[in-house]
Amino acid sequence: MNGFTIFMLAIICVGLPVTLGIGSEMFKRWLKHKETMSTALTAQTAEKAAQYAAHTERLEQRVRVLERIVTDRGIALSSEIDLLRDERPLN
Repeated sequence: MNGFTIFMLAIICVGLPVTLGIGSEMFKRWLKHKETMSTALTAQTAEKAAQYAAHTERLEQRVRVLERIVTDRGIALSSEIDLLRDERPLN
């Protein structure tokens, strides 16, 4: 074997495991980061869903109040209009 072959064999035997070890650690850190980001995104999504649910509930309550006002006031308004019609002098 010549010197170049021994040199390349040494590079492969030493360099390849070092490179794979460093790459493995980088991949583990990347996976951990992705897991952390996923957890944070899930918590944020759950919080927004709760906020939307509360907002929807408030809007539904307001619509209920408006419906009650319209229906209650509608009957009273109709009665008032009828009273005005009855009291109006005919010419």
